Amino acid sequence: MATGVQKSVYEPDQKDLIFPEWPSFESVSEERQHRKERLALSCRVLSKLGYDYGFAGHLTVRDPANLDLFWTNPFAVPFSHVRVSNLILVDHDGRVVEGDYAVNRAGFVLHSAIHEANPDVLASVHAHTTNGMAWAAMGRPLDPITQTACGFYGDQAVITEEAGAVVVEKSAGEKVAEAFGSAKIAIHQNHGLFSAGRQSVDEATWWFIAADRACEIQMKAESTGREIHAIDEKAAIHSRDHLATPYMAWLHFQPIYQEAVNREPDALL
Repeated sequence: MATGVQKSVYEPDQKDLIFPEWPSFESVSEERQHRKERLALSCRVLSKLGYDYGFAGHLTVRDPANLDLFWTNPFAVPFSHVRVSNLILVDHDGRVVEGDYAVNRAGFVLHSAIHEANPDVLASVHAHTTNGMAWAAMGRPLDPITQTACGFYGDQAVITEEAGAVVVEKSAGEKVAEAFGSAKIAIHQNHGLFSAGRQSVDEATWWFIAADRACEIQMKAESTGREIHAIDEKAAIHSRDHLATPYMAWLHFQPIYQEAVNREPDALL
């Protein structure tokens, strides 16, 4: 297991049992290929979940050799058509340095700012989902009413800077990125959700899926008009620290990834 990756309580003590293994790499090119494959399949996963919204939606991951460059999905290509071969490599100025497609300027401005302001962020996910946009309109953090929501307890940012605006200027993107800080997710008021993975693309994708689900659950619970019983702070922190680590997010994503590979192997081309 990689240094800094916490062992999970779910790992079996018997070492001869089949269990997902944290990846290791023999070369930078091998690690780059791995990141690109995870990014492409994450796009397919988001498509399957119905997170497409026209050309909106951006996934990024740093290049392992050139940390100021990041791979992202091509502009105006549906998530369901993204594959390793049509990903593009972009610098912090929005210049495509490898690939055939253009980059979405709004996506570039926010994602490059997030990566530049937070060097520990390896990957980031943003999509215009129904649940995420509806919750973001409230400008509120998620409450700890489920184990899923507890994963973001004290680990989410509500960003009001540039709320509702189409961010195309670098200075505006910097304001949003600085407000993101060290959180797992950011709820950008009147816009939607962003997630950050600090150890893997898998982590960033899982945080986004989990956050969107938490938004849906809280809105449904509140729509009943009945009293909602929040989890107490001690239990919420315990759940967050044990069930919502970067490794656990990676682990959650493995069956989703395998299903996507089996369903859409062309994404790896």
